[in-house]
Amino acid sequence: MGIELACHPWMQSGAVGAIQARVRRSADGALALTFRLDGELARLRVAAPSAPRIAHQLWEHTCFEAFVAVDGAAAYHEFNFAPSGEWAGYAFSSYREVAGLADDTLAPHSVVRSADDRLELDALVALDRLSPVHARAPLRLGLAAVIELADGTRSYWALRHPAGKPDFHHADTRVLRLEPTTGEW
Repeated sequence: MGIELACHPWMQSGAVGAIQARVRRSADGALALTFRLDGELARLRVAAPSAPRIAHQLWEHTCFEAFVAVDGAAAYHEFNFAPSGEWAGYAFSSYREVAGLADDTLAPHSVVRSADDRLELDALVALDRLSPVHARAPLRLGLAAVIELADGTRSYWALRHPAGKPDFHHADTRVLRLEPTTGEW
């Protein structure tokens, strides 16, 4: 399907077989993300679907995440997408320095599909709502997931993990370079 996320070596999860992601970018400045988790969903805590809304601390439970920065910039945005339809967005001026919170104007469109052994989440983010620059500049992305097991333990998944404890905010996790496109996806 796409890019494989790796489980942090300190927090292995036998219930998750794999997590993959796919990223696309349109000429009109939309970022489309698809996350696919293959595993034993019955062994995971996955929030039931609800009306889309802003919620905080989604990373304490099963959610998918995207970290978006203009290539070469210290500032970045974090998006959290929960299978429930809840979402969060944060702006950071530099490493973990919060510069702002998202409001409903940034609301992503998301769709969730699940079966016994698969959970998929699609999210569509309008980059121009972050800034006019985001819609046309090369970007650096970090993709991640927090997976909560039925017993409350969590595993942490990312494209790349820096040394030490899990830290999705670390600049070294934003390894995916995404060029602006000239066509539709």
